[in-house]
Amino acid sequence: MLSRCISIDPQEFARTHWGGSPLLSRSDALPRGFDDLLSAAAVDELLAERGVRAPFIRVAKEGGVVAKDGYLAPAGFGAEMPDQVDSAKVLAQFAAGATIVLQGLHRLWPPVIDFVRGMVDDLGHPVQANAYVTPPQNRGFDPHYDVHDVFVLQTTGHKHWTVHEPVHLDPLADQPWTDHRAAVAERAKDDPVIDTVLGPGDALYLPRGWIHSAQAMGGVSIHLTIGVAAMTGIDVVRALVDQLADAADLRRSLPMGMNATDRDEMTATATKVIAQLAATLRDGPPGLDEGVAARLTRQYAQRTRPVAVRPLASLDAAAGVDAVSVRWRHGLIASVERDAGKVRLRLTDRAITFPESCADALAALHRGATLGAADLPGLDAADGEVVLRRLLREAVVVPVVDERVATAGE
Repeated sequence: MLSRCISIDPQEFARTHWGGSPLLSRSDALPRGFDDLLSAAAVDELLAERGVRAPFIRVAKEGGVVAKDGYLAPAGFGAEMPDQVDSAKVLAQFAAGATIVLQGLHRLWPPVIDFVRGMVDDLGHPVQANAYVTPPQNRGFDPHYDVHDVFVLQTTGHKHWTVHEPVHLDPLADQPWTDHRAAVAERAKDDPVIDTVLGPGDALYLPRGWIHSAQAMGGVSIHLTIGVAAMTGIDVVRALVDQLADAADLRRSLPMGMNATDRDEMTATATKVIAQLAATLRDGPPGLDEGVAARLTRQYAQRTRPVAVRPLASLDAAAGVDAVSVRWRHGLIASVERDAGKVRLRLTDRAITFPESCADALAALHRGATLGAADLPGLDAADGEVVLRRLLREAVVVPVVDERVATAGE
């Protein structure tokens, strides 16, 4: 999916642009356009027929956010929740110059769900998708920066973009542009690094921190922003600090009677604890690296989702498991561990234990093989049925009906 968004080789992109500098890619240098992901008709369908609720929609006008009662309302008998989109109110807002923002489309719209799953695979970082639908000659937000990288994919119409260099490099999630509002406004007065119009099929990559604003041109503009929450060295350090909660020396109380308002005393205390931390990192404890790695994996799993299962189809397959093939649920994070005559399938939220005879079968599925009950290595057909039935019910594998189903989300 990354290759759809950039006009250069992915390896060159990783070396020269990832997390560093913007990249403008024109439609004639890309494989195809983006209207298959979100067209004007798809936007209307989402607003009129899909029961979109806040926070999956918001509306912006004149650089600010419109109050929710300006575009949300209950949906009548059987759907009285007050946070549902009111398409008539949205029409009024849009006609008056407001921008419609559809958020979290990677959870709502099948083409975007599949696209984002592919971007997660290509980038190795959590990814999400929003859409911005802007009426003619209007802008959505004032110049600002994002705390995540974005790929801007223009699907419909034209939009004028201006991009300026950062005032705060590589901002973290808790370092929003509003913390540097004055500096951002001042930088926006400088000559832009990029000043261009994106048309249908054009793409723009912006690393986090790069200041940008956009304005629709002569017609309605629709673009997707594919946001990438890049994991950083700070994530590793935070996971390390969490893991060090097991270090007894660092859990001890600081001295009684200390004066936390005395800067010199607190500096001396910090120096002592930092030295203690350095000694702890140098001398152990054993398995510290593995513990940090496990915490990072859990963090990643919390910010991404594997391909969704179809509950009815999975239960139907479990009932007739002798006649189906299955494959690993794409994006599901797990490890296969042998321990004391058992094999443990360890997921991020639980562990499932099997007899040791199942180890080769579980490993083969984990590697991505498509198998039926009679094909599982190390098991006969009867035992294979038992294993596959449990894996289907635990949402570890999915039934493979045809190639379209098998590759959904990849």
